[in-house]
Amino acid sequence: MKKECSYMRVGTVYYKTIYKPNLYGDKIKLLVRWDSETIKQDHGKDYLSEVPKYDGFGFYPGHIDYKYENLGFINKYHSINNKPMEGTCNKITDFIRHIFGEQYELGLDYISLLYLQPTRRLPILCLVSKKRNTGKSTFLMFLKAIFENNMTINTNEDFRSNFNADWSDKLIVGVDEALLDRREDSERIKNLSTAKTYKTEAKNKDKFEEVFIGKFILCSNNEDNFIIIEPEETRYWIRKIEPFTSENENLLNELEKEIPQFLYFLTQRTLVPPKVITRMWFSSEQIATDALKRVKRKFLNRAEMELLEIFRDIMEAKEPAKLCFTNTNVKALLERAGIKLSRNDVRKILEEKFSLTQQSNSLTYKEFYYDGTGFIYERDVVGRYYSLKKEDFDKIYDELMNY
Repeated sequence: MKKECSYMRVGTVYYKTIYKPNLYGDKIKLLVRWDSETIKQDHGKDYLSEVPKYDGFGFYPGHIDYKYENLGFINKYHSINNKPMEGTCNKITDFIRHIFGEQYELGLDYISLLYLQPTRRLPILCLVSKKRNTGKSTFLMFLKAIFENNMTINTNEDFRSNFNADWSDKLIVGVDEALLDRREDSERIKNLSTAKTYKTEAKNKDKFEEVFIGKFILCSNNEDNFIIIEPEETRYWIRKIEPFTSENENLLNELEKEIPQFLYFLTQRTLVPPKVITRMWFSSEQIATDALKRVKRKFLNRAEMELLEIFRDIMEAKEPAKLCFTNTNVKALLERAGIKLSRNDVRKILEEKFSLTQQSNSLTYKEFYYDGTGFIYERDVVGRYYSLKKEDFDKIYDELMNY
């Protein structure tokens, strides 16, 4: 196996490995194109014959069994410097217990899978708290210290940018102070969390498709609307983090000293297998938290308001004595507005929030619907419908708007 070298030729192009310092005092490993004539000027004309040569780039994630090259292809996944070493890691386990609380073992499983099975899909982990000194950002920096160049910490703007070459090949994509409250943000993260490939785009370069193994970790000071999460969504794991009882400015340094012992600990412990292994390992029941329910309730409130606005538009346009609709009608109206709910969630809104009662038998009623141009039409259909009178609508609308 060839050893790492400052220079290499991949295909017909020469590259140099450089280490660029960042604002945090760390060095980011970069592979940049380097002119062959410059290499000759710096090292002599015979030096090029000593430069390792590869057929192309490959992507082979791994930590314990890391391969720098494979059958003539150089690995774009980076090796990590820390190696497992027997010893104690009480500072780290205490810190993880602080972050994951009653889900401590699941938290250990999450990090174990990152280290031992990096290609496995994992839920979108979100750490939220309005309070300071909670350790959210420290958790990101701790994982960065473990996985080094295989992790990046982005801003909201970095994530939204069309140019993604700086994070599309990472194991972990962290977003600190996350506020991704646009619908396209949540759709993008959801889709990427289960994607096997992704189109990478850099400035002045063509897009190309490559393997995507990224796991997203969002940290936010906004506890309930930092991102849109629909009620039926199962890909998010949200934990509300409480502050430390005292501040420790050296915490990250203390954690970093125990990383080799922690990695050894991960190799020795047994994963807690879920009863049913899902596409993201953990079941939705395992990672359910009150913090997740709170965000979903916030979205459900938006669904209620959107539905009432739709009802108001219909009443103003058609002036019916009462509106009649089934679960399916309401589901379709909300989907047209970009809100996806299950029929069960629609039923909860109509019966639990609006206190409406469904007809016991199928009867004929007038259904209101939008055509492709946005005009409201009506037609006679048969079904077990709910009905809403104008005065009842006004009462529900006023209560919700003043909630």
